[in-house]
Amino acid sequence: MKCKKIEMRTRKTGPGRKVTRNHNPLSSRNGFTLLEILVALAILATAVTIMFQLFSASLRNIAVSEDVVAASLKAEAKMREVLSKEELVVDSWEEQTDDGYRFVVNITDTLQQKTDSLPMQLLQVDVAITWTKNSKERSLRLKTYKTVHRQA
Repeated sequence: MKCKKIEMRTRKTGPGRKVTRNHNPLSSRNGFTLLEILVALAILATAVTIMFQLFSASLRNIAVSEDVVAASLKAEAKMREVLSKEELVVDSWEEQTDDGYRFVVNITDTLQQKTDSLPMQLLQVDVAITWTKNSKERSLRLKTYKTVHRQA
């Protein structure tokens, strides 16, 4: 086994003073201190935690948007069903579906004073859909207008 020679270096620090110091080539390693590693780990842990929280929030938002899209498709289908009736009259009713959606349909005569002299009548069709998801009640409302022949 070979032994490396440890050199003694001296340097002057002031007038007539010499400071002697051991210079070991093995002790001058380039690397990170424990404190630097701990700080880097703390920063990394914070960044990873923030990323997971953002990912979790995105998944929740995707689930909510899927529910809204499904409800809007059901509400649009109900609106088409109401508008496709041959004789649309002023009316109001509620329906409950098997999958937990509740519809409230209101058909009202709108702008009645302005359309009294016309052979046509302007009806406002309002479809509201309500559903519960994760103990939160959500709702969506669609509204449109349709002209029909005035009933005698």
